[in-house]
Amino acid sequence: MDKLKIALQYVMPKHLLSRLVGKLAAAELGSITTSVIKWFIKQYKIDMSEAAQSEPEAYSSFNAFFTRALKPGIRPLCQDDDYIVHPVDGAVSQCGPIKEGRIFQAKGHEYSSLALLGDQSDDAKRFEGGDFATIYLAPKDYHRIHMPIKGTLSKMTYVPGELFSVNPLTAENVPGLFARNERVVAIFETEIGPMAMVLVGATIVASIETVWAGTVTPPTGKQVFTWDYPTEGPEALTLDKGDEMGRFKLGSTVVMLFAKDALEEFADGVKPKAVTRMGQAFAKID
Repeated sequence: MDKLKIALQYVMPKHLLSRLVGKLAAAELGSITTSVIKWFIKQYKIDMSEAAQSEPEAYSSFNAFFTRALKPGIRPLCQDDDYIVHPVDGAVSQCGPIKEGRIFQAKGHEYSSLALLGDQSDDAKRFEGGDFATIYLAPKDYHRIHMPIKGTLSKMTYVPGELFSVNPLTAENVPGLFARNERVVAIFETEIGPMAMVLVGATIVASIETVWAGTVTPPTGKQVFTWDYPTEGPEALTLDKGDEMGRFKLGSTVVMLFAKDALEEFADGVKPKAVTRMGQAFAKID
């Protein structure tokens, strides 16, 4: 059955399916929308007591529900300046060192940081010998993405690609998964050096957004696009630790890259399959 699930992903029209689902998720269909939201809450056992608006009827579209805000203070931010924090609710897929430009995906699979970053060689060099962490967001999770540390945006890259599922089964069976799916790469300058936040698309992920550019995809494309941003002056965009930096509509994965010697060690409990909660201590900085 697992082999069949993987095989089907290779042949199904993933982009077409994702865009159709995206249109439905954005539609405001009144009671139909509310019924779908109620089914989703029950199916995935979502704790709506954490949401700023806990009633399904409060959301005009499925997208509005899926990117729902949480109640103030429900995710307390680790205030220890020696630690960066988890950027999302989810589960650690993998974390560890970037070895000779290679990132571990799952048993038997790895991929290059160069490919992940859209073949931007200057960017990849900045993370040689550094560390990475991959966090998977399940359908039940909170889907806003926050800053692990204060940083100033210096570059964004849109990388076209496939839209395979990014669940653990697919990660264990599709080579180079995160470097072949559509993705948005945001690079920030921080006190510990450069940090890349890679927002990876997936099957039925209808949209990837950032707080500075809005919707980056869709529409999808066939070529890599890059945008450079000033890191000084009145137009520089600096986000504080814990600030929202982006959103997934219909879930996916975040891959974080850090420079060599930026991190001293991951926090206690940060290991594959560990549950993450936005704002908790993620890693001690060097």
